[in-house]
Amino acid sequence: MKDADPDPAPRGSDTPEPAEGTPAEWLDEFEAAAGRPLAVRFRYAFIRTYKPVLDDATFRAFDTMADYRRWCEENLPDWLGYGRV
Repeated sequence: MKDADPDPAPRGSDTPEPAEGTPAEWLDEFEAAAGRPLAVRFRYAFIRTYKPVLDDATFRAFDTMADYRRWCEENLPDWLGYGRV
């Protein structure tokens, strides 16, 4: 039976070299983030952004998809992307 490698490759050793010109600050931040536990990384990975009108009520229900689409078109700002294409 073969023993496990006592000195495995460092974490991320199979990742490609950073692109030329990548700021050292970005690389330092990436290395710091890569060393954090997964739960912490998930907590900081998602940024809560207020969405006008959508976040102003805790609950909405519509009888039909057509009602929902009409409500979106009439009430939501275009930049949220809920309008028809």
